[in-house]
Amino acid sequence: MAVTFNNLLACCSVLWSLLMCGIVLAAPSALQESKELQPRQSTCNTATNRQCWTTSPAFNINTDYETSTPSTGVTRTYTLTLTEVNNWIGGDGRPKVKAMLVNGQFPGPTITANWGDRITITVNNNLVTNGSSIHFHGIRQKNTNNQDGAGGITECPIAPTKSKTYSFIATQYGTAWYHSHFSAQYGNGVLGPIVISGPASSNYDIDLGPLMVGDWYLGAVNQIAARVNNPNNPYIPGFPGSPPNSDNVLFNGKNINPAGAGGSYAKFTLTPNKKHLVRLINPSVQNSFTLTLVGHSFTIVATDMVPIQPVTVSSLYVGIGQRYDIIIDANQPVGNYWFNASFSPGPCGISNNPRPAAIFQYTGAANTNPTAVGTAPPDSKCADARTYVPVVAQTAPVASFTATSGNTLNTKINIDNSIARVFWPVNNSPMKVNWNNPTLEYVKNGNVGSMPANENVISVPTANVWTFWLIQNNSSIPHPVHLHGHDVLILGASPALANPVNPTNRLRPYNPSTDGPTLVGNNPTRRDTTMLPAWGWLVVAYKTANPGAWLFHCHIAWHVSQGLSVQFLEQLSAIPTTMDLNTLTANCNNWDAYYPTNAPFQQDDSGI
Repeated sequence: MAVTFNNLLACCSVLWSLLMCGIVLAAPSALQESKELQPRQSTCNTATNRQCWTTSPAFNINTDYETSTPSTGVTRTYTLTLTEVNNWIGGDGRPKVKAMLVNGQFPGPTITANWGDRITITVNNNLVTNGSSIHFHGIRQKNTNNQDGAGGITECPIAPTKSKTYSFIATQYGTAWYHSHFSAQYGNGVLGPIVISGPASSNYDIDLGPLMVGDWYLGAVNQIAARVNNPNNPYIPGFPGSPPNSDNVLFNGKNINPAGAGGSYAKFTLTPNKKHLVRLINPSVQNSFTLTLVGHSFTIVATDMVPIQPVTVSSLYVGIGQRYDIIIDANQPVGNYWFNASFSPGPCGISNNPRPAAIFQYTGAANTNPTAVGTAPPDSKCADARTYVPVVAQTAPVASFTATSGNTLNTKINIDNSIARVFWPVNNSPMKVNWNNPTLEYVKNGNVGSMPANENVISVPTANVWTFWLIQNNSSIPHPVHLHGHDVLILGASPALANPVNPTNRLRPYNPSTDGPTLVGNNPTRRDTTMLPAWGWLVVAYKTANPGAWLFHCHIAWHVSQGLSVQFLEQLSAIPTTMDLNTLTANCNNWDAYYPTNAPFQQDDSGI
């Protein structure tokens, strides 16, 4: 944001007053350096000392953000209004049958704050018939599970014409994103980036802000989902439940039309001989990518919202829902360079745009397209690396892990021809939530025991203990799995397959005698979204230190729609005393008055 004052002293006085009152003038746009959110200390968090954040009191890259949070006293206030537009002309110049926008734009506006600020967001649902909710993906929501925005679990959906206000403390820092959690709705456009400014593990000069690289569908996602859910009407003959190619891949909402004239490449500016922080986000429905910048490398400093020891790579795989903070050193000749998104030959989604790209342009370069196309990156095999080392270490007692029926989650595709439906059950149960009676409503009324089995509730009642989960994937599709309210320690996983489709006896169940010794509990890679290999297994752990009902789900929109989810009910007895469950009432009353009696549709999927 830019505010001009004629008098510098008046400027300082006004800004100080606004901060003390907790007022924000406006949210900075994407890829804009958010200088106004940096701490006002000349010797801390400068371009040569990003590891520092504040000096008095001292908060820095080594602070354990799960136990210590700055107290800023600042509130950042936002309003997000959801609207619906038919045949909306998107960022590639083509009409989308049904667009659902945030404040009239896609992606929605960036939510920005400092580490320790309170963020208050009012959501106005002006969609025509859909309910909605906003989930803040990656935000830990410490002791504020009722602000998590998971419809049917932590709240009733927001009814059309109604509003809901979310409020929480930014207890950690880094890059997150928000999206609706109402069926596959976010694929129509209800999403945007979140930037929480804080320290970094390596120095940089300029924060370019968020760069969202995501798939784009010209059809209405509810109609696409209905077809994907029908085994008799697949997009790929012989593959029930197969999804369509995305129509395009957009970079902060822009790209050329790959089918003809229209649209334009997204362009981002590099200042020669400066280091730039870029906040990568994959908000896709189906596609994941390996990202490269011709002639440049990436220094990774955060996985999701976990600061890591800096590591430099030439390419980076980004699964759905994942974020990486990277630093790009503009040390090449002044010019224009392709920023490429490449697909794995495996089943991680594909697009009708086979070579999606944006342009990074050095200041002073001619306004022309790049000429050097670069080289294809190594095949990711749809797998994220598990070698990243968190700055703030955590260690899980791996020796105490045993694979039992109580902590094993088996996933597989299931076809029910009697009702022509494709499901992705977990332990033979596809999730289906009740929009009118969310899990926290059951908690509030003290009748959790009466919840239907297909809510897939798993109780983890004990506080501050490590809980371990083995997930077995009985299919040829890798799954990006995301846990709300926590980061997971990735203790181990089976090797990724180069060609998991049409396997012959490729199922690799977890073997305690051979796989157990390979698990790593001493400060392994930690994040909130990671890849479950095809035909393989994944072992994760987290500490039960955040009471609530927490969703754990695949982030492929079609799969979560088809039920690939469970919910962990954590510290049940502590939930009513940790948060005010009476905040559910007004929103649920509004929803009950609308659905199902006055709604022109009925729930036909998992609901989340």
